[in-house]
Amino acid sequence: MSGPGDVGQPFQAAGEGRFPAPRPQREAGKPPEPADKNVCPTPAPSPLLAGFHSRDHLPHLKREGGSYFVTFRLAGTLPPAVLLQFKQEREQILAQALAAKRPLTWQEQEELLRWYSDRVDKYLDAGHGDCWLKEPVIADVVANALRFHERVRFDLLAWVVMPNHVHAVVRPRPGWTLSKILQGWKGFTAHEANRLLNRPGREFWQRESFDHLIRDDDDLRRCCHYTAANPVAAGLCTRPEDWKWSSLYRPTT
Repeated sequence: MSGPGDVGQPFQAAGEGRFPAPRPQREAGKPPEPADKNVCPTPAPSPLLAGFHSRDHLPHLKREGGSYFVTFRLAGTLPPAVLLQFKQEREQILAQALAAKRPLTWQEQEELLRWYSDRVDKYLDAGHGDCWLKEPVIADVVANALRFHERVRFDLLAWVVMPNHVHAVVRPRPGWTLSKILQGWKGFTAHEANRLLNRPGREFWQRESFDHLIRDDDDLRRCCHYTAANPVAAGLCTRPEDWKWSSLYRPTT
């Protein structure tokens, strides 16, 4: 089995805290000296590694060396009318940060995470839309892809494959961005799943993914628990370790 495909090299991030040197004074009437051609300007840090960027409707806050709770779902699992309702409900949370082009505060991040888990996940757990991941062979493809580059490109702290979405708690390793990891997971699994389902070229995953930058150890524990407990909350099993497509799965002997 080949692994999730490579998606190119990450942008290079520059060191922070650098300020330009003051310009030297020159004598009156003397033309300025040409700039040193061997000195290159310091590039700005990529927002994919650290900082704030926005894609489609959701804002994304990144921190180099950070851990993330991520969710990606199958295409068509949230109808347009439901998406519009959710979008209107969250606009108040996002408006100030987007207008100021600043990262969300920790309080806003927590609000957005609660909004997402309370609204979107409950809808997904009800099993709306195509639930291709309930097919064991498709769930196996996704579960294997999630773990394929573990401890090489990222550390995978918790994960679960649900009938129509995936949760993961992941920490990218140096040289890899969260965006690249998600592209690898989604691109490879979409191709393999569509091949097995005889639907080549069809949209499989929703383009937008949700990610939450984990703040501290308590936040990490909450996100890992939420991920592992999702099959129980959705009524798919009675204990987290009973769900086969989960980091907590323990087969019975």
